[in-house]
Amino acid sequence: MTLERQIIFKTKGVKQTRSLGRKLGKLFQKGYVILLNGDLGAGKTAFTQGIGEALKVESQVNSPTFVLMSVHEGIIPLYHADLYRLTNATDVEDLDLVAQSSEGVLVIEWPERGIEVLPKDHVFLDFKTLEIEDERSITVTVVGEKYGEMAKRLESYG
Repeated sequence: MTLERQIIFKTKGVKQTRSLGRKLGKLFQKGYVILLNGDLGAGKTAFTQGIGEALKVESQVNSPTFVLMSVHEGIIPLYHADLYRLTNATDVEDLDLVAQSSEGVLVIEWPERGIEVLPKDHVFLDFKTLEIEDERSITVTVVGEKYGEMAKRLESYG
């Protein structure tokens, strides 16, 4: 049986979205796979910048759309992939992102481009922009035993 837990956060503006990334990023460990789903401008990169702050990365975290994956050194390396430009699961599989990032935290934007070849155990965040100005709903779904301790800690945030 696969462990699955879910919690919903609301943020208003880039600053709060980045702050949530920093808060959750402190829970992330080496080998974690974080999948970020949402429309353009929904806050995925701001959230990832917060993760970078939590991991004390040394470089600026920007969307790696044109390079597919950026590596940011920190107390745990942050591997930030953006699959937006890819068109099929074979392209995603060929990148072998999980093997490349095994020593750090892997954050993938636009995971739907190859969800079938990505790990079944992961943390999935779904970003939705709301009717209220600059407000977002971010649903965090933790899937797999590997993330059990993190799921328990997340519940205390709710």
